[in-house]
Amino acid sequence: MAVDLRQHSQTYGKWYGVELIDENKKQFLIPEGFAHGFLILSDVAEFCYKVNDFWHPNDEGGMAWNDPEIGIQWPHLVGEYQGTPSAEGYQLDDGTPLNLSDKDQKWLGLKDTFKF
Repeated sequence: MAVDLRQHSQTYGKWYGVELIDENKKQFLIPEGFAHGFLILSDVAEFCYKVNDFWHPNDEGGMAWNDPEIGIQWPHLVGEYQGTPSAEGYQLDDGTPLNLSDKDQKWLGLKDTFKF
């Protein structure tokens, strides 16, 4: 999924998602000014990035994956927003618990994140 963070854009704060599977051979271009995230639904996945610059660790940022202001509809995910980006209270519809990194459980929502 991608979220538009360009504050003067007509689609600021809107999201778009696409399912990338072996059978459909799709790729997903996420332009500058957009946040991105992914949810892996299989036991094994290979996720590759192609970027337009070198990685700068101090420039890394993020936003809450479950921010209700954005309202991303993650596929096969069940649970209710508890006021934080914690994985607690969420699972896949088959009962698999959500596995998020520590940093992904600490980001703030759209109104408190950086803008382009």
